[in-house]
Amino acid sequence: MKKYLIACLIAALTTSVAVADVTEADIAGDAASTGDVLTNGMGRHLQRYSPLDKINKENAHKIVPVWAFSLGGEKQRGQETQPLIHDGIMYITGSYSRLYAIDAKNGNEIWQYDARLPEGILPCCDVVNRGAAIYGNKIYFGTLDARIVALDLKTGDVVWRKKIGDYKAGYSLTAAPIIVNGLVITGNSGGEFGIVGEVQARNAESGELVWTRPVIEGHVGTLNGKDSTMTGTLNATWPGDLWKTGGGATWLGGSYDIDTDTIVFGAGNPAPWNSWLRSAGKPKANEGDNLYAASRIGMNPANGEIKWHFQTTPREGWDYDGVNEMVAYTDRSGAKRWATADRNGFFYVLNREDGKFVSAIPFVSKISWASGIDDNGRPIYNEDNRPGDPSEAADGKKGKTIFAVPSFLGGKNWMPMSHSPKTGLFYVPSNEWGMDIWNEPVSYKKGAAYLGSGFTIKPLFKDHIGSLKAIDPDTGKIKWEVKNNAPLWAGVMTTAGGLVFTGTPEGHFKAFDDETGKQLWSFQTGSGIVGQPVTWEMDGEQYIAVSSGWGGAVPLWGGEVAKKVSYLNQGGSIWVFKLSN
Repeated sequence: MKKYLIACLIAALTTSVAVADVTEADIAGDAASTGDVLTNGMGRHLQRYSPLDKINKENAHKIVPVWAFSLGGEKQRGQETQPLIHDGIMYITGSYSRLYAIDAKNGNEIWQYDARLPEGILPCCDVVNRGAAIYGNKIYFGTLDARIVALDLKTGDVVWRKKIGDYKAGYSLTAAPIIVNGLVITGNSGGEFGIVGEVQARNAESGELVWTRPVIEGHVGTLNGKDSTMTGTLNATWPGDLWKTGGGATWLGGSYDIDTDTIVFGAGNPAPWNSWLRSAGKPKANEGDNLYAASRIGMNPANGEIKWHFQTTPREGWDYDGVNEMVAYTDRSGAKRWATADRNGFFYVLNREDGKFVSAIPFVSKISWASGIDDNGRPIYNEDNRPGDPSEAADGKKGKTIFAVPSFLGGKNWMPMSHSPKTGLFYVPSNEWGMDIWNEPVSYKKGAAYLGSGFTIKPLFKDHIGSLKAIDPDTGKIKWEVKNNAPLWAGVMTTAGGLVFTGTPEGHFKAFDDETGKQLWSFQTGSGIVGQPVTWEMDGEQYIAVSSGWGGAVPLWGGEVAKKVSYLNQGGSIWVFKLSN
């Protein structure tokens, strides 16, 4: 009885921790603050840069683990979360749509929320979750059955829970929401099932829908419960009725630029993958572009109206999603820019005001689908490297197989890069691989895969697949490169201490010199790292955290590459580090 009363007292003290409400001003200042991490991306611009320098090049070798937290039980798979920290509490999401509140000082669990997922969910690329968002006294995250959930920060109790799509049709939600002026703004996942990509904004307090913006032309948005405007022009770049199941999932979430009052979301691959079905043969001019799939789209956060778009891969035919994060930065001349490392293998710089094309460079080797990017930002296609049209095949069942670079998992996939204002460089987790790919006939069926393609991924080099690259966006040059045997699938963080942190599937959490790429420190976490590191200050000391737990798309879709890394162990944990005393 005495032990029970003591346990109850400890629980009561733990759950009564004072947690201040998070304001719009707090979120706007997240990149500069050091005591909290309130946003996915460590600031709305997604630079993943910290002004902390207590841990630096001189003392990085003294980094030691402080505590580790197990995500528990049989629910492992890929752990792609980015921790949030507020008032000494760490909030992390886990696979299978779980969310934890943990005491950041000692790793003790405060509360845990497990979504009650129904049978029949259709996650494309593992049962991952990439993080949450905090605003007011609530924390928000998405679930694999296509819902957005608001929980009480102190208790983990559900405040509201809203549906964003029909999971039976392939919709799901894996990205962290963003918060802008009291709105919770989310994308959706499910592009391989012929869903329609969309951005939705809800009142953060009530969860009521404020606006929606589909990202495939022909679909109509809503504002305050009524139809608003059509996205694009019906059938301008899509033939027939294919726009109705056009894909373009907004599955990686968005960023917000306060200078231009613009949110930017990326749209994924058009559906189906078979580009011949979406172009009515060989299209003229831009009629087969399939807008706004494989694009970055700038929108008004108040009503969802599209301000501008930039399509990285028009008439996309290799699964080169356009969702990769847009990082807002200022170049060395003082110009305000966006930067993105696209799945198609090119690193783009755009004007932040209107999304206009500035420059593009290849950042991976042997790109085969295009010979370059023209002055308008459009690819110069190698049409011979487009998968063949099945209707021209003798049996009509399979078009010509080609070998394309990069593979459909991309020169860079979802794993976020970082930017250092000190060096001016971007630190990009990339992969060097290609694929055999061919097209097949396909028709849409609700809840079934809607690809129209087959594929096998293959490494390009014997000694590495992963490559962490330091890229100068002003010159287009790669300053340094660190190669890794297995594919890189983890996020990157850089700090004012001159360090670049990332993890590997082999389980190593590493720190590199931001100017030279020299490895300064490494720690084995016990499972592959596919999460996103963060750093913060607590009680006068700098802490660093990362999740460990191998999974994600590579072991599920990786072909020959998946076989190469099949020895890697799954896991599920959070590791926290600081300098040794």
